[in-house]
Amino acid sequence: MAAKLNPTFPSLLLLLLLICFHLCTVIAWKKEEFRTCQQTPFCKQARSRKPHSSSLFATGVAILDGALTAKLRHPVPKSPDQDQIKPLLFTLSVYQNGVVRVKIDEDPSLDPPKKRFEVPDVVLPEFEATKLWLSWFQTETLDGDSEPSSIVYVADGYEAVLRHSPFEVYVREKQSKRRVLSLNSHGLFDFEQLRVKQEGDDWEERFKSHTDTRPYGPQSISFDVSFFDADFVYGIPEHASNFALKPTKGPGVDDSEPYRLFNLDVFEYLPDSPFGIYGSIPFMIGHGKTRGTSGFFWLNAAEMQIDVLGSGWDAESGILLPESGSRIDTLWMSEAGVVDTFFFFGPGPKDVVRQYISVTGTPAMPQLFSTAYHQCRWNYRDEEDVENVDSKFDEYDIPYDVLWLDIEHTDGKRYFTWDRVLFPNPEQMQNKLAAKGRHMVTIVDPHIKRDESFHLHKEATNKGYYVKDASGKDFGWVVLAWFIILPRYVEPRDKVMVV
Repeated sequence: MAAKLNPTFPSLLLLLLLICFHLCTVIAWKKEEFRTCQQTPFCKQARSRKPHSSSLFATGVAILDGALTAKLRHPVPKSPDQDQIKPLLFTLSVYQNGVVRVKIDEDPSLDPPKKRFEVPDVVLPEFEATKLWLSWFQTETLDGDSEPSSIVYVADGYEAVLRHSPFEVYVREKQSKRRVLSLNSHGLFDFEQLRVKQEGDDWEERFKSHTDTRPYGPQSISFDVSFFDADFVYGIPEHASNFALKPTKGPGVDDSEPYRLFNLDVFEYLPDSPFGIYGSIPFMIGHGKTRGTSGFFWLNAAEMQIDVLGSGWDAESGILLPESGSRIDTLWMSEAGVVDTFFFFGPGPKDVVRQYISVTGTPAMPQLFSTAYHQCRWNYRDEEDVENVDSKFDEYDIPYDVLWLDIEHTDGKRYFTWDRVLFPNPEQMQNKLAAKGRHMVTIVDPHIKRDESFHLHKEATNKGYYVKDASGKDFGWVVLAWFIILPRYVEPRDKVMVV
């Protein structure tokens, strides 16, 4: 007589499988290979700062080249042993369609050791043509301040305010005086200036086997940004987390890392995590029922960490901001670069997107086939394997438009080549797919195998196309037991090399 199956057995089996899957995910995640905020000096330092710790104040406010300019200064040191911190240059520019640009950088007239890096080729050339040339500004003494602030027109119904002391900049509605978006309302601004190394200075930053010499010292930047009348904030992709960004710091918030903006090819990432993955766009949108939508973009390519601050995070600071409903505060922290920020004040979601793309441009319209299903894995072995996979989609009546080949299709992992043993007839293989209205994509990663017999490597070496390390040598590393080096694809001349 056959034994009866316990009715609870299938449920227990399913539970066991789910537990095993979860354990596999946890085991696959190599947490120790990636720095936490506490292990990252610029992030640890910025997160430890208390509200109102910035002592900057604005002086010498003027209109120069159609923009509002000023110098941001620190108070005179109380001790003669302390060096006076050099002032920073502040520039506020206004553009059509509701865009305010704020830049803060070191003063080149004070001979910094080198020019700080600024991101090229992102802002559209035609964007500058939409600049509104300011010719004057007015002053107003805000409640509680001992000296006036400077105010400029930015659009119908809106104006930008530069608060002199303490330093703060924000956009507000002209009639109601309600704030929309602000920078440094909580006094968390910090800007580490470049320095010349003196005897005894140890600026090296270490993590496992990696060392960053930082020859000009730490150069991090951090500041708070507040979205007024916002119920939620969105953006700063890419992270495997909620569409509406969860708080990462504050009362009742579990121990959390900030949202990390650092491009990583990590297929073993954890779900519901602020850990960075494939892309990094420092663009955030705030939205609420009361007013609508605003946006903030920091043009900066350095590693960045961003905290969404939970309600009550500043309860002990003693700072009271003007309350006009809900407000979401955020803390932006970067390893380097300059402050080059854009305020978008909407007022609707579509308005903010239009304002943003007026700066960076619209995304390229994808070809129709590319929006369909892509079949991609590492890796299909040969042409027979490709044909078998393709036929199975037909057999089971599963629609797809694109089939990908990973690096194994190449001759010895040399990009722009074919393995003539495994893929002897690549053109014929692609034509078979094309006859069904399908396409093939052959992956080409942005690195080249260091092989003296590879013509592409020899050309890149001879013409100096590779990225250089601190010593001036071609930058490279070992992956999968083969040595690769990185070409400078961003320079126009290199486009000839990779065609």
